[in-house]
Parts: sequence; C-alpha cells; structure tokens
Amino acid sequence: MEFRTDILGEPYEAVELPLSPDEEGAVSATLVRRLVPGSDKAVLYVHGYVDYFFQTHLADHFTAAGYSFYALDLRKYGRSLRPHHSPNFIRDLAAYDEELDEAARVIRELDGHRTLVVNGHSTGGLVTALWANRRAGRGIVDGLFLNSPFLSMPAAPAVRTLGAPAVEAIGRLSATRKLPTTLNPHYVHSLHREHRGAWEFDLTLKPAEGFPLYAGWLAAIQRGHRQVRRGLAVDCPILLMASTASIATTKWHPTLHTADAVLRADDIAALGPRLGRHVTVVRIEGGVHDLVLSGEQARDQVFAELDRWLGAYVPGAV
Repeated sequence: MEFRTDILGEPYEAVELPLSPDEEGAVSATLVRRLVPGSDKAVLYVHGYVDYFFQTHLADHFTAAGYSFYALDLRKYGRSLRPHHSPNFIRDLAAYDEELDEAARVIRELDGHRTLVVNGHSTGGLVTALWANRRAGRGIVDGLFLNSPFLSMPAAPAVRTLGAPAVEAIGRLSATRKLPTTLNPHYVHSLHREHRGAWEFDLTLKPAEGFPLYAGWLAAIQRGHRQVRRGLAVDCPILLMASTASIATTKWHPTLHTADAVLRADDIAALGPRLGRHVTVVRIEGGVHDLVLSGEQARDQVFAELDRWLGAYVPGAV
C-alpha cells in the first residue's frame, strides 16, 4: 500500500482503496492521512453529502493534540469520484462498511494505532453511527464524534411518514432515477470565500447546487433513519454536536452564517440518545451545519467541548 502526496499537498498523503465493483464498474475509496510520529492514537474523519475532506484546520487541531489524522473520501465522492460514476450514489448504506473496515485496518494494523476515534459529519455521521453499531463488540471504535449527523429528514414528521413509502418504491424499482430537487446553493455560498464565506474548497467536488439526487440513495438514507428511530446499540462513548438553531430559506439571509441551513438541529439533538447508552449531546450557539466551518467563536466552542469529551471518556485519548 503506497501513499502518495495528496491534492492538499504535504504533509497530507493519500492512497486509493480498491473496492468490490458495482453495476457501474470499478469503485474505490480514498484514504488521506497526516501522521504524528510516535502516536498510538488516531482519528478517522468521514465527510457529508456532496462533500469531501478539505477541513485542514480540523486536522491541525487533532494533530496538535497528538492524534494521527485520517480522512476517508467514500466511494463516488470527492477524490474517489470517477467519470463513470453516478455522484454520491449508493443503494445500501451498509455497503460503506467495506471502505470503513479497510480504513480501520490500515489505521490499526498497518499504521499501529491502538486508539481510534471516528468523526462523522452529516451523512457521514449517519453512516459511521450505523457502521459502529454493526461493529459493536469488536473493539474497533473507541469514540464516535458526530458533527450535525444526518439522523432525520429536514421535514415535518407527517411529511416524512407520508413520503417514505413512495421513495422506497421508486428507489427499489428505479434506483438511479433522478428526483426533481436540488440543494439550496446559499449554504455553500455562505462558506466559500469566492461568495460570502471564509473557506477555500473545490467547487467541482462540493458544488453549490449539489449533484443529482437519486431515488435509490434517498431510499437508503430513509432506511438508515428508521434504524436510528428504532434505536442503535453503539458500544463506545458518543459525542453528538448540533447547532442551537436552524434556518430554511430559498434566499440569502445573514442567519446562514449562524444556523444550520441543511438539517433541523432540534431533531438531531432529540434523536442522539437513541444511538447508544453513552451519548453526550452539545448544542453550539452560532454553529452552521458543518460546525467546524462556523465562525470563530462557535468553532472555539466546538473544539473546547471536543477536547473535554476526549479527555473524559475516550480511553487513551490523553
């Protein structure tokens, strides 16, 4: 396994993880790493929907605390997206177990880390929570940090209940059917420095309008949400963070800089205790959907709460 210099440049390295092919052909994931020499603890970051790893200040924070930092661009996302792929498409969230298992193997067995914290954002938070639940009892994950995890559709319960059967039927019969919806571009515009934000990232890998929304993907997400509502049994400590406020708007509004413009933060916080027996829920005032891309004051609170939780609950974290 040969790591090469990542698109972010040194000290980031990346390696392609070949996966089982699907109906679209060859599939792979990409594991990025930034090693801390001599460290026996690591963190694995998993991005959200229409996303990829670019948050180097998050890596800075973890490496300063002595963690080797890893990030996984899932199949058909970011660094792993190929021309023959339907972007971000998956039929079953459990399929991601293949790259998550391999990433954990590299971190623990090949690179020799004894402590592993998994950090999932948004869809990555749902994916990693479900994976950690399926891997419970194996000693793979020592702590799970969820940043605005996608645990529920951003709609009223009645709308979710009425719409779910139709989505499930379409997803089963025509998984790659494109649904007539796009992302609200104002969230990405609130982040990117070429628009109204402060951050630099590749708009071809994280486009403001998103990628097509596939019926099969949405049906897979809904099945994951049903599992969460029934309750999981993740056996490691969980830190779940969400903003204190959400905003739903089709027009630009300054509140996009201080609230979750993608999901309903109250729903996230309410569902958190269903993930396992040891869940810490923290609300971040002024936080945006990706909390580590919030303004400085909110971001400082995120890192302070993260450090407090790591020191209190994660074996080998300090």
